[in-house]
Amino acid sequence: MKREDLILKWLDNELNTQELEAFKALEDYEALVKLSNSTKRFKAPEYEISIELDRVLNNISVSKKRSNNWLKPILRVAAILAISFSIYYYTTTLDTNITTLAAQKTTIELPDASSVSLNALSTLTYNKKSWTTIRDVELNGEAYFKVAKGSTFKVSTSAGTVTVLGTQFNIKHRDNFFEVVCYEGSVRVSHKTDTVTLKPGDSFLIIDGKFIAKEKETNLNPSWIKNESYFKSISFAYVLNEFERQYNVTINPQNIDLEQLFTGSFVHNNKELALKSITLPLNLNYSIENNNSIVLSRE
Repeated sequence: MKREDLILKWLDNELNTQELEAFKALEDYEALVKLSNSTKRFKAPEYEISIELDRVLNNISVSKKRSNNWLKPILRVAAILAISFSIYYYTTTLDTNITTLAAQKTTIELPDASSVSLNALSTLTYNKKSWTTIRDVELNGEAYFKVAKGSTFKVSTSAGTVTVLGTQFNIKHRDNFFEVVCYEGSVRVSHKTDTVTLKPGDSFLIIDGKFIAKEKETNLNPSWIKNESYFKSISFAYVLNEFERQYNVTINPQNIDLEQLFTGSFVHNNKELALKSITLPLNLNYSIENNNSIVLSRE
């Protein structure tokens, strides 16, 4: 069956099992479904395209019916062209969203050859259509950027904005935690009414709305890129949150001061070793109730 006929029968909900499989095999199947789902949000009167088309055609005078036999196929072609144009416009203006799950990392390449590595439970959003004139991305989570030289590159979060021109930097934006570390070049960070410029090794850290001064960064890239989380004088609650993201587990701390400061690290590829790394320095016990639940307690 032709592609156009499959689409029309799909719009009329008339596909049989075999035709449905053929429809799902179309290259633009996902775009068609997205467009259909999006139009369901509009409260337009429901109708069947083919039924309405036949009703209009049947209203044409019988005396002119033969001379107008060409009208129906033309209208069908026009309908398909309209659908195709709508799909093209809808899909090309959509934002692209890249999301990682717990215990997952990924690296993508943006349209200008800039690369972005996303840490676990993070989302990056950008628009391909406007990229040639506006290189803007939105970040929720943590990401390491290697920006290609070109026009201004901007990363927006709900906590602040980072503007750069050809550089390497890391942004971590979690609940009440906003950190930018510059590894190469320079970045301009805007947070509320403050704007600062970071050079290689400089950091900008806000925790619970307060600026935290940090020593010069000596590493060439963030530790999580090498599957390790490193902390220096950070509240233990943030350490546990990061552990949960990296191992997709739930931690139940019993009678533990979560505000105590922790300095140390844990690896992302060995849960037992990682647990020892965060419990031994604080004299804590741990027990694994199942693969996804861990209890911490004071010795």
